[in-house]
Amino acid sequence: MTNLFMALGLNFAALVAIMIILWLISLRIRDVSFIDAFWAYGMAIMASTSFMQTENPGPLAYTIWALTALWGIRLGTHLFLRWRREGVDPRYTKILGHAMDKQGMSFAKAALLKAWALQIPLLFIVCLPAQLGILLAGADAVGPIAMAGVVIALVGIAFETIGDLQLKAFRANPASEGKVLDSGLWKYTRHPNYFGDFCAWWGIWLVAAQTGWPVWIAIVGPLFLSFTLMKWSGAPLLEKSLKKNRPNYADYIERTSGFFPMPPKRK
Repeated sequence: MTNLFMALGLNFAALVAIMIILWLISLRIRDVSFIDAFWAYGMAIMASTSFMQTENPGPLAYTIWALTALWGIRLGTHLFLRWRREGVDPRYTKILGHAMDKQGMSFAKAALLKAWALQIPLLFIVCLPAQLGILLAGADAVGPIAMAGVVIALVGIAFETIGDLQLKAFRANPASEGKVLDSGLWKYTRHPNYFGDFCAWWGIWLVAAQTGWPVWIAIVGPLFLSFTLMKWSGAPLLEKSLKKNRPNYADYIERTSGFFPMPPKRK
């Protein structure tokens, strides 16, 4: 157990060091928006640092690492390219602007406290199932419960990927200006990308849960992510903006499931 805590401590130290470097970069360009991409990349990094500390990893450890890396690299790259294409995210401009105007913070302090420092414990906790699963898996094979988790995680990754591609194509079409995407996966849920995240991390937790009780406690990771996506900074925050900027969004809400995919309601 001591070795486990040491490994997690090294992971946390690596995360802090990376966050400090990225904070310094954000000061240079005066933009923290790329933090969203690092949220995903950071979890892939935590899985990788855990894997590197594992002696003679078996199929289960490889599986957890591969699922986490696949999810993180795919989503991180998608978000990074979107940031490069669209520039500063208005959400962070508002958050940092409020801290600077109302609380008298400098840009450096606001960026550190309101963005980067806040992400460190949240990212570490959400990624805890993957970290613990890899560190505890040893040479274990993939059992039936873990295999079920693999299926759920892959469904989530596929769901999120397809939803993001559909949204990207919709936004690239000039005829979509001011309209609401209500076709493809977006016909069945207003947030297929968030639902994909939900499935991916519950699936990863289920794979890791084969290793025993420490990972059962790490259920706090997918629980917190679920709360974030469904009740806090995910769907609620996005929909608040869409209701203001999309005249047809209220009608879309009436006929489309808020999170879990369901057949559209008939009016």
